[in-house]
Amino acid sequence: MLEALPENPDARGVARDDVLSALLSSIRLSGSLQFCFMPTGDWQTDAAPTLAALSAKAAGTMPFHIVVAGSCWLKAEGEETALEAGDVLVFPFATGHQLGAGKDGMLVLPTRDLPQKPWREIPVLRYGEAAHGVRLLCGYLQWDGLSFGPLRQALPKLIHVRTRTANDGDWLRATICQMVEEVDRPRAGGVSMLPRLTEIIFIEILRHQISRAAPQATGWLAALADPALSRCLSLIHGDPGRDWSLELLAAAANLSRSAFADRFQAVLATSPIRYVRDWRLTLASMALATTARPIASIAYDAGYATEAAFNRAFSRAFATPPAAWRAMARG
Repeated sequence: MLEALPENPDARGVARDDVLSALLSSIRLSGSLQFCFMPTGDWQTDAAPTLAALSAKAAGTMPFHIVVAGSCWLKAEGEETALEAGDVLVFPFATGHQLGAGKDGMLVLPTRDLPQKPWREIPVLRYGEAAHGVRLLCGYLQWDGLSFGPLRQALPKLIHVRTRTANDGDWLRATICQMVEEVDRPRAGGVSMLPRLTEIIFIEILRHQISRAAPQATGWLAALADPALSRCLSLIHGDPGRDWSLELLAAAANLSRSAFADRFQAVLATSPIRYVRDWRLTLASMALATTARPIASIAYDAGYATEAAFNRAFSRAFATPPAAWRAMARG
């Protein structure tokens, strides 16, 4: 029998962190774009920016903004929020939004005005002739993690972190300063350095979001806060290829099979074995998109004895056969 679940708070925190670490090590950013945006005076962006201007892939595309200097406002879903230097915004579902300063200012369309790639240096877009304005680092992140239902359902439409007031904001501010340095003083490798710094910031923001989320009764975040479920999710994400059974996972949770299955279903709205299957299919979707491995090999790693069975399961989960998924990912 697996070791019984420790009940002390420290162990619960470690198990939760293990889940997030395992998930983030499996799901990396598959693309990103960064540019510097410096408007002055009164201005406003389009209320519904076109993602096609940023990326050919719509699914999993998350716009982000980092306010480096100055202040402006954000309008999203009928609400206006004041932004200041040090604020970081990420829109996991590419929710339409508008940035601006003042009232009824000039319309600026930075995504339209970006130069054609490839870029030797990070583009800096300037608007207006006033002496002082706002400076933002903007762009998008392409993240395959949004294809995993439980994680997707746990994220809000907007993640907003104020690094100047956050208790753990020092590290984020230092990374943002490094990004600004790469833009202001271009050096060899700067264009490739910025995506890596952006990924670091995104991971830290995701950790910030999960650690500070309000307690919930159901969903993935609620499962991370549940000692029994968190331990089991840590085991699943740490070794997704293992032949997991209800008995093994219930033993890890120190619960009977029926009690464990009922708790898992109540919190995550799925069964433990189906969760394992869905996570394996998510990993398979990333392998299809990012490697040249034979589909039969990916099917085996996902726990399917035959390629035909894998094709059927993958098509049900993603509404696209594996070969077509791979072809679309390679564009």
